[in-house]
Amino acid sequence: MAALECVQFPYGSDNYGVLVHDKDSGQTACIDAGDALSALSALDTQGWTLSHLLITHHHGDHTAGLMDIKNSTGCTVIGPEALSAPIAGIDQHVSDNSEFEFANRTVKVLHTPGHTTDMMNFYFAEDNLVFTGDTLFSMGCGRLFEGDAAMMLNSINKLKALPDNTMVYCAHEYTATNARFALDVDPDNSALKTRAAEVTSLRKDGKATVPSLLGLERQTNPFLRTDNPELAASLSMSGADEVAIFAELRERRNQY
Repeated sequence: MAALECVQFPYGSDNYGVLVHDKDSGQTACIDAGDALSALSALDTQGWTLSHLLITHHHGDHTAGLMDIKNSTGCTVIGPEALSAPIAGIDQHVSDNSEFEFANRTVKVLHTPGHTTDMMNFYFAEDNLVFTGDTLFSMGCGRLFEGDAAMMLNSINKLKALPDNTMVYCAHEYTATNARFALDVDPDNSALKTRAAEVTSLRKDGKATVPSLLGLERQTNPFLRTDNPELAASLSMSGADEVAIFAELRERRNQY
């Protein structure tokens, strides 16, 4: 079985969509539908036919182009149940631990509420890929619009439990700012210093900083390091529980 091919494309000010293609079956999935023109253009460039559209959550920058894409391609739309707000055009609703078939593979759905209560992430275990929407960013995580710190930490821990060689595709180019924030709260982290320098170089050249490996996120993303004593000490929170540390990190990042 050939590996899936992923093509990331930008839209809006800082969003990313991703096409996921299997050359054996010819099936192609698109992750999120914030901008129909960008998605359809990316499909046309690759010469691929869309079979599936996977929606992570209800926010407009992930759903605004859904019906145009569906009407243009006839694809099957898979997305969350109406836990936050209904999403028009979904053919198959999914929830935590739901599974569905794509390109002779089983895709597992991880419900990761916090940013929204309907957030779903899509895990392709056989290909070591996870599409995290606005839950986990490179060196960051989503704002807590509909959940609290305990909820989001639990969601982050679901992703943290995946293998280190999992490639993390997130939905926004926030990495440069996230890196600066991470250095402020975790200043003695040598892996973070190296990663931050790489990000600066990539952005200087106008290149994307995502996807990233989960193993690298474990080392450099403060929201995955709430159990790290050095990070807790830098926050003057030695001995505090992880939810409190997570909440402090998120509040500081909100103000950054």
